[in-house]
Amino acid sequence: MKGHTCSLIFVLAFITLLQSTAAATAASASRIRRYQRYSDKIHSLPGQPTNVTFNQYSGYITVDKKQGRALFYWLVEASNGPASSKPLVLWLNGGPGCSSIAYGAFEEVGPFRVGPDGKTLSLSPYAWNKEANMLFVDSPAGVGFSYTNTSFDQITGDQRTAKDAYAFLTNWLQRFPQYKNRPFYIAGESYAGHYVPQLSQIIVRLNKGVKKPDINFKGFLLGNPLLDDYYDNIGTFEFWWNHGLISDTTYQILNESCPYDSFLFPSGDCYKYLLRAYSEFGDINFYGIYDPPCHELGTTLPLPWMFRGSDNCIIKYTKQYMNRPDVQKAFHANVTRLPYSWITCSDIVRGSWTDSPRTMLPIFKELIKAGIRIWVFSGDTDAVLPLTGTRYSIKALKLKTLVDWHAWYDKEKVGGWSQVYEGMTYLTVKGAGHEVPMDRPKLALTVFAHFLKNIALPSSGR
Repeated sequence: MKGHTCSLIFVLAFITLLQSTAAATAASASRIRRYQRYSDKIHSLPGQPTNVTFNQYSGYITVDKKQGRALFYWLVEASNGPASSKPLVLWLNGGPGCSSIAYGAFEEVGPFRVGPDGKTLSLSPYAWNKEANMLFVDSPAGVGFSYTNTSFDQITGDQRTAKDAYAFLTNWLQRFPQYKNRPFYIAGESYAGHYVPQLSQIIVRLNKGVKKPDINFKGFLLGNPLLDDYYDNIGTFEFWWNHGLISDTTYQILNESCPYDSFLFPSGDCYKYLLRAYSEFGDINFYGIYDPPCHELGTTLPLPWMFRGSDNCIIKYTKQYMNRPDVQKAFHANVTRLPYSWITCSDIVRGSWTDSPRTMLPIFKELIKAGIRIWVFSGDTDAVLPLTGTRYSIKALKLKTLVDWHAWYDKEKVGGWSQVYEGMTYLTVKGAGHEVPMDRPKLALTVFAHFLKNIALPSSGR
């Protein structure tokens, strides 16, 4: 009996030791996360205004230890009211290969704008952190400050981008546990028409059956997105023809040669006739056909990538700012001081893209069935991914209409047009191009605020 008692005491002591070891390990991990979070805090950016009241954090989150892939993020907490009362919104730019920091954060929905001197920052009156905590991520690895330690690892595509984005979110929430269970949304534009639904699908599937998931996903907001190669092709050609950008003959031959071609990787006759169309455009701004043209595209890639990639004119000052060593130090970025410059879009990433599914519509159907809030919007002067292509894609979903096509208002002026479907809202923004929040920032903020509250846009100017 005495031996049994000693054995029991030993077992209990061993269990106690394991529990205390586990508790110590957990406490140690918690201290490490707190230290990482503290290390990521931005105390002040060079040239920042003095009246900044919100917290900012930036740094790296490892998504693949074996390959050494890490994604760079910038968190801008809410400026109106306590950040703890606001949802978390992840913003993703597309390309593929373009930086969310360069475009989304500094040109569209972020809090700062870089001055013409490339040194000073001013506050945007229409920043989206008035309504939410905004998380910007350069994705995939190889874009912006995000990196991989192996050169061959830059060969990427949709599947790995979505997988890494999910790994980023789960690891980021370990560093910022105060955002666990918080209402979470995703927003983006252009090729994020692939990124956002694919990431949403992963989250929805992995959250299934979980009573209180860390990623409390509610819905997504997409602007001028690439959704379906066929519908985006025919809708794009129709927009070009209707706006007098191409001839009747070119319109006909594009419809005969290109509808079933890859939107990103046209080949053969389609590629040849796209070049013919581009020659007919003349000197215009493809991203907003009524805006001044851009002469600083600076891409080494052939057509049509030049038109379906990035507009370097709008990020000229941001590029100067982000290449300054003091700025990179403040952002805790490029800590190894690489010998090459920070760029807004990576030709290497874009040129080595391996998989791009022809359509996102089956994913949309799955997410609509799951009850995810989905809003899609289009700037109506965009010739890259025009509203006609998006409308054809939505029509193909065969959704029941709840509120028919109508004008929506910003005070007494028409802000655009909208249609509400069962499971999705679609709207246009009047006078905006490919990057709606840059062209019409006030209207974009109105759309964003209504999306978060799930409130219909005003249908009257009174």
